Amino acid sequence: MWRLAICAGFVLFVVSVPVASQSVSPAKPLWVSVPRVTGHLGAADMGLVININDPYSLAVGEQYARQRGIPADQVLRVAMPVKASLNVAEFEALALEIKSAMGPKVQALALAWTQPYAVECNSITSALTLGFVPELCSQTCAPSAPSVLFNQASVRPFTDFGVRPSILLAGKTVASGIALIDRGIASDRQLGKRGVPLASMVLLRTADAARNVRAAWYPPMPSMGQPDPMLPLGAQLRVQSDKAELPGRVVLYQTGAVRVENPANIDWLPGALADHLTSFGGQLNNTTGQMTALEWLEAGATASYGTVSEPCNHWQKFPHPQVLLLNYLQGATALEAYWRSVAWPAQGVLVGEPLAAPFGR
Repeated sequence: MWRLAICAGFVLFVVSVPVASQSVSPAKPLWVSVPRVTGHLGAADMGLVININDPYSLAVGEQYARQRGIPADQVLRVAMPVKASLNVAEFEALALEIKSAMGPKVQALALAWTQPYAVECNSITSALTLGFVPELCSQTCAPSAPSVLFNQASVRPFTDFGVRPSILLAGKTVASGIALIDRGIASDRQLGKRGVPLASMVLLRTADAARNVRAAWYPPMPSMGQPDPMLPLGAQLRVQSDKAELPGRVVLYQTGAVRVENPANIDWLPGALADHLTSFGGQLNNTTGQMTALEWLEAGATASYGTVSEPCNHWQKFPHPQVLLLNYLQGATALEAYWRSVAWPAQGVLVGEPLAAPFGR
């Protein structure tokens, strides 16, 4: 068994249990194996897509290009419908336009809109990254194909695997979208440094048995008298009940729940990741019933994830807690940490500021 090791200022998470995309969960809390991360995506690696038919997309997309310094030849302006879901023909036209415009330097995509977030039963971010999966729509609760990006450490996903992980720069308003960009930029390389207070990684257990399935993958809390293994990275691990008082300075928050009350009251740090395991968190225009991923961003988080069609409670269709937090702590961007953490991502839409990297080196 390999343990947490610190070498030359870098932390290696090489531990006992390999992460698999099967249905088997560990019988007791154990650390999993996550590759060492060296480097992360930057502005020169990003392609940006703006919908000229969408005022939100125009305003937020152009602002993002300026603030992050996205190369002009990697910004694509398209004309497409502004609606929740694209049909297959509309999606194929968009995918072809993107493929034709983006050169080999482009490793990932930022999509400057809130709608569309789906392609029939698939999410638009997964369809553009890994391809549309039509057979899933006849049985959305079925397992879907494993992602080539799951638990990988490549910082050149298009070069290495021929795929470009994508994310929506989503917000309810233009002001929300610009505030999201500001939070992402403000987060860069701010944590894990000497003299900076610890950030909290919060994993919540709930009484909702169906939505609490990821708790089997929560890491073990340190025993009495043992140091928290997150401390050398500038973070503290909190695995607790959703009824317990939350710590401050939250940079990661995961739970299983239909909704979380008053998420704006959480003490979010710039760059915070937050998601909840529920059926329709990726339906970003939903205003009743289940909380959406977009509401995390409105509350102050910087990236989130939710499913656009009924996934049932396969944990593989949602971000794996340890893979997510261990990648983020090693300096990955929000885009990279989330994409590496989902084994079966066909139904999941990723939203947020892609280049946020609070633990970046």
